[in-house]
Amino acid sequence: MPTDLNSLKQDLGRRMDGALETLRREFGGLRSGRASPALLEPVRVSAYGSEMPLPQVGTIAVPEARMITVQVWDRSLVNPVVTAIRDAGLGLNPSADGQLVRVPIPQLTGERRAELSKAAHKYAEGAKVAVRGVRRDGMEQIKALEKKGTISQDEQTRWHDEVQKLTDAYIRRIDDALAEKDKEIKQV
Repeated sequence: MPTDLNSLKQDLGRRMDGALETLRREFGGLRSGRASPALLEPVRVSAYGSEMPLPQVGTIAVPEARMITVQVWDRSLVNPVVTAIRDAGLGLNPSADGQLVRVPIPQLTGERRAELSKAAHKYAEGAKVAVRGVRRDGMEQIKALEKKGTISQDEQTRWHDEVQKLTDAYIRRIDDALAEKDKEIKQV
């Protein structure tokens, strides 16, 4: 358990960064009408008797704004890659061209944009819950330190305020990331 404010803030900040990074990965998987390699990174392919992430069986590239390509390294995995992308629930229809899989990104409908926006809000709320959980842990550590007599009540109050400021800053960063993703999703 940290015994000074700086090490406590560093620990909590590191954990809150984890929540923010998870949110960014989840946002990367939301299709916004523009091609992005992050869209296919979570896709898992049945290969060599197990499930493998797509980036481990081929190179993902974005040659143009509305097209993603996957250069599959092993010719025998082309059809499993096509099937995995099609079955991933992303609304994409890939086609094979030798060892290259082309994935055109269709225009988003208004209804699909609303669904994606709703999913983005859900992810952001999950990140906020995670950040608040980290704050709660920090507050409990501070109370325990005060109870043991390691810090005074005045220090406890000051530490609580610092942890709250840190939490507020991360919540703002989550809100900013959500606003940016929402704008991207709703852009026609």
